[in-house]
Amino acid sequence: MTTRLSPRDILAKLVSFPTVSRDTNLPLVDWVEEYLASHGIESHRWPDPDQPHKAALFAHVGPWEEGAVVLSGHTDVVPVDGQPWTSDPFVLTEREGKLYGRGATDMKGYDALAIWALVEAQYSDLKTPLQLALSFDEEVGCTGAPPMIEAMQPVLPKGAAVIVGEPSMMQAVTGHKGGQGFWVDVWGFEVHSSIMHTGVNAIMEAAKIIAWSNDVNAAEQAKTPSPVAAMFDPPWTSLHTGLIEGGTAANITAKHCRFDIGYRALPDADKAAWSQMILDKVREVEAEMQAVHPEARIEVDARFGVPGLVPEENGIAEGLVRAITGDNATHVVSYGTEAGQFQEAGYSAVVCGPGDIAQAHQPDEFITLTQFEAGQDFMCKLVARLAD
Repeated sequence: MTTRLSPRDILAKLVSFPTVSRDTNLPLVDWVEEYLASHGIESHRWPDPDQPHKAALFAHVGPWEEGAVVLSGHTDVVPVDGQPWTSDPFVLTEREGKLYGRGATDMKGYDALAIWALVEAQYSDLKTPLQLALSFDEEVGCTGAPPMIEAMQPVLPKGAAVIVGEPSMMQAVTGHKGGQGFWVDVWGFEVHSSIMHTGVNAIMEAAKIIAWSNDVNAAEQAKTPSPVAAMFDPPWTSLHTGLIEGGTAANITAKHCRFDIGYRALPDADKAAWSQMILDKVREVEAEMQAVHPEARIEVDARFGVPGLVPEENGIAEGLVRAITGDNATHVVSYGTEAGQFQEAGYSAVVCGPGDIAQAHQPDEFITLTQFEAGQDFMCKLVARLAD
């Protein structure tokens, strides 16, 4: 009989693949495809035509009919560059009841459990089917899931409930913020800084937009939150810039400055209005620049757009997770996931996975054995439920 690996063995294998978003995930996809095939499970991959070194993978076990439960995870991880790891980030290491490794929590721990559950389900007499969906590029804006979801439709019977396994301490998360990110390129006009009034300093013009975003955040924070907003921390839609570069010398007005700007929107926020508000501010600053020199300009390119997860009334996915975990409390988060993308495609969706989001992206990222075992217990109960 073909070897059925334990969840921990699968996790060790997944962690060994350095699937940082900037790099390939194909060796991991190859391994999962081969492992599933060794258990008679046919999987399907969607290669990204724009990034031939990346692919999504999905599979189905059980009756060939609609209504499957979909276990959704992403294969990419964030970089380890410059982080002070005390062990090899790509070797799963146990210390004091914790499993260390990049992605152990976010989210190869869940991926390993999902792969294990799919194989266990293959050897069970399922009455309701189970599907696996592994995406890429989640960590750079959830850009890999939408084409994967679209590719699944003509290949697999449509699933009914999606469990996105981001680390939630095995709690049922039924709502999260969405967002939109932009790259902003500010092009100024170079002159000596002693006559800066005759030139356009791209960095200082960019700073106007960034300072404006702080003012918007302060105004949003001061508002009385709506009932939906009050569920979140923070209870407002927020603007943020995390990257900026530009300039050539201290005594030259900067010719070019590039920065990112984006927002994390509450589920009841008008995302189109927030995007337009940013563009309106950009055009206002651009007009001021061009009044000094007509060659000055600002270019804006969308980086990503992630829909929020809207709490569902009598949601199938939520009901399933609550029935298995016994968790009846309300949980929402301010980070984004692929759950909102599945929801937009017509699936009922919930976020539930092992591990603590506080460990995600950290040096010495870990998942506790207790949480990993809780995830395995959840999968055991899920497979048993689908076979009942």
